[in-house]
Amino acid sequence: MYTIGYDLGSSSVKVALVETATGKKIAVINEPSKEMEILALHSDWAEQDPDMWWSHICTATKRIIKEAKIKPAEITGIGISYQMHGLVIVDKDGKPLRNSIIWCDSRAVAIGNKAYDDLGHDFCASALLNAPGNFTASKLKWVRDNEPKIYESIFKYMLPGDYIAYKLTGELVTTKNGLSEGTLWNYKTESVANELLDYYGIDRSYTPDIVENFTNQGEVHTEAATATGLPEGISVNYRSGDQPNNALSLNILKPGEVAATGGTSGVIYAVTDQSEFKEIQKVNHFAHVNYTEKKPVVGRLLNINGAGIQYRWLKNNSAAQSYDEMNDQAAQVNIGAEGAVVIPFGNGAERMFNNRTIGTHFCNLNLNTHTNAHLYRAALEGIAFSFVFGMDILKNDNTAIDVIRAGNDNLFRSEIFANTVATLIGQEIEIYNTTGAVGAARAAGLTDGDFTRFGESITQNDHVKTYSPTTDKAAYVAAYEHWKKQLQTFI
Repeated sequence: MYTIGYDLGSSSVKVALVETATGKKIAVINEPSKEMEILALHSDWAEQDPDMWWSHICTATKRIIKEAKIKPAEITGIGISYQMHGLVIVDKDGKPLRNSIIWCDSRAVAIGNKAYDDLGHDFCASALLNAPGNFTASKLKWVRDNEPKIYESIFKYMLPGDYIAYKLTGELVTTKNGLSEGTLWNYKTESVANELLDYYGIDRSYTPDIVENFTNQGEVHTEAATATGLPEGISVNYRSGDQPNNALSLNILKPGEVAATGGTSGVIYAVTDQSEFKEIQKVNHFAHVNYTEKKPVVGRLLNINGAGIQYRWLKNNSAAQSYDEMNDQAAQVNIGAEGAVVIPFGNGAERMFNNRTIGTHFCNLNLNTHTNAHLYRAALEGIAFSFVFGMDILKNDNTAIDVIRAGNDNLFRSEIFANTVATLIGQEIEIYNTTGAVGAARAAGLTDGDFTRFGESITQNDHVKTYSPTTDKAAYVAAYEHWKKQLQTFI
């Protein structure tokens, strides 16, 4: 028997099948072959059609069943991961009233900033654990202010994963986890953050009913079964935003455990049982996938926009043919890149610098001695230093870091990058070969609450290697201090 997992990103839908009994990965595919379209009517807007997502879900589900050569009746449960912070609004018939305003759309920044000041920083810190920012609630307020006719037709608002679950089951529901992603959860009252809705003038009835994770959240109806090829009557048991789900995929469920992602942007996601934080503008806080009222486990998410995109830029604008070639050349250069420094923040405003745009900077280049190899090394180190800088923010704000796990992709395939981070924070980094879709599929089978068994399955199936801190770290420390000194020039 099998469970199926969906990971709805902004570029594609990833689908995975895993064996229910063992958690073993059976198949993983992407749909479509080209990236999904993002509509940008203005420079700071980003929208997608929710029914485009559903179309690709249907196509991908039929394809993976066929390619894996399994019988649809052998699929017993569904898990859903999705792009965070997006807004989908539907009418009473469940039809989208407009395109989804997705995570990278920044039209509501000013709305969230004003709410932070008007509601009070203390209230936001103690009740929401976040500044309202550019999250789902603020995007809904933008619709109310700018598209009143559409707003008046709203029956429910939801997150992207909620919409996919609705299309499968016909149930218009959400989770505490999803509401927290939109700054719509009050951690003090353990209820919907109606204070923010009331401040924004949002009708409270627009909030869907709440279901718990790792339970039956609705069953596939006849129309969805026909569209997807899934068996009628199987249940959606789990849904989560992509970063909390990535953490779950790496068995990051307990306080002190940290998931690290080194893709185009970087993410440090630390799990904690604390509830008082100073850094609510630099760091986001979400109800983790295993959050309950009795055990309020919170995920602290620190984003680094300028990460893998910096290394990709170097590849595209140098003579390198591959990342492996770049890594090999960088390995021939000493720690510290003989003084060359890369400040890697050229991918927009950085939240951990209070939403300042720092930019990318190449510093201290000696045209007589430095080569592409030095730039590759300096870039890998600069990105690694930015991760360490972010982890220092977390550690200085009441967050323990005892275990770090990362996927075996992108930056963590580089020993220079992984060793630099491990050495400077004095902590092993465990590397696992898994994906968000696989994690969601496994979570669909986690209805018995046995997180120990769940974690053992990941360790047995996915562990690739462990990077350990280097004993002699003096050169790393010196290079990091040199990098921070250069950084101060720009912040």
